[in-house]
Amino acid sequence: MYSHIMLGMQDFERAFSFYSAILAPLQLTLRFCERDVPWAGWQQRDLAWPEFIITAPFNGEPATPGNGQMTAFIAETREQVDEVYRLACSIGAVSEGEPGLRPRYEPDYYGAYFRDPDGNKLHVCCRRPAA
Repeated sequence: MYSHIMLGMQDFERAFSFYSAILAPLQLTLRFCERDVPWAGWQQRDLAWPEFIITAPFNGEPATPGNGQMTAFIAETREQVDEVYRLACSIGAVSEGEPGLRPRYEPDYYGAYFRDPDGNKLHVCCRRPAA
């Protein structure tokens, strides 16, 4: 459906540490990291795309989150949603919605919302029934 998602950040090392931590439980692997650019990208194992990338804005202006924009990550289990949410909030994320069922989306839709340290809105969701 898409090639990549790219989010701007202000502090590369802070963002790299944050995303390295929260993407690990989702089994996304680091594809590249170039601190001198700065940028880094993650992907699913054995897939070249899609990628999730963090970077400083190319134009040199400050990174700002978009109003109405959100990046959502797929979790295999509801427990992964809980784990990522707890981990994210423990390392600087701000909650935008605790983990729970969202039946208005789908009957088994389970998700959590939070903002990264740069204010980008993130979502982790599982569409499977409880184990």
